[in-house]
Amino acid sequence: MKSTPIVYRGRLAPSPTGFLHLGHAATFLAAAHRSKSNAGNLLFRNDDLDCARVRPHFTEAALQDLRWLGIQWQEGPDTGGPRGPYSQSERISLYKGAMLSLLEAGWVYPCGCSRRDLALALSAPHPSDEEPVYPGFCRPKTPLSNSCSPGFQPELNWRFRIPGPERVCFVDGRQGSQSATAAVDFGDFLVWRKDGVPSYQLASAVDDALMGITEVVRGADLITSSFRQLLLWRALGHTPPKLYHCSLLTDAAGQRLAKRNDALSLRTLRAAGHTPRDVKIRLLEMGVPAEILEL
Repeated sequence: MKSTPIVYRGRLAPSPTGFLHLGHAATFLAAAHRSKSNAGNLLFRNDDLDCARVRPHFTEAALQDLRWLGIQWQEGPDTGGPRGPYSQSERISLYKGAMLSLLEAGWVYPCGCSRRDLALALSAPHPSDEEPVYPGFCRPKTPLSNSCSPGFQPELNWRFRIPGPERVCFVDGRQGSQSATAAVDFGDFLVWRKDGVPSYQLASAVDDALMGITEVVRGADLITSSFRQLLLWRALGHTPPKLYHCSLLTDAAGQRLAKRNDALSLRTLRAAGHTPRDVKIRLLEMGVPAEILEL
């Protein structure tokens, strides 16, 4: 009996906390190219869980700007599809279900540490966009069992319990072999925040699994997140997708592109009269491979 071939499923997952810039364009063009090259489906997911910074007009701008750039997707908040809803703010019940599964299996525990507590306790330097290795103040000596568990309380912070020093490895489609040691390079990490929403790590892992994503294409700044999510996928019983991390782009001063650099946003470039081809040529000059840009 012949096995059913796996249909490639990729995704675009912008966070509507600002206008998309050239770095986002490079990553999303790569995602679109890989989906097209594999005769696959591409979906648009609106990662709108950062309640303090999310704005509806940023979502609409992302949809418009990526369409303008020539990217097409088959599923999303504007098109519908079988794996919706496609905005994370509408998927909270799914994340709560995952939290219950993790709690029942002893993978998570509540954490009362504030950022100030951790800042005072931790003096070792760490990358500014990476949380430091958690010192384990609230970590129970043994995994919480069903009998002693307080039950899932969404008004608390919850951390994933790293199962001791363990080498986590994967072969990246762009960056090659990657490895890190859990509990050394990164520690117990937040999976749920006390404001009632999941962390990026949990929401992304759950959605990529439930939406059937076969390859995650994103920036190289999220490689450490991939190590964490590999542990989550395993704990939740899901087969992880393939991973492809695009090299990060920098501005003229050598600084990594960020949403605060409005001069390089797609919205600003469009308003200045640039065409999609102009944007792609600029990306080519910044080192983005020509095959991704389809020039």
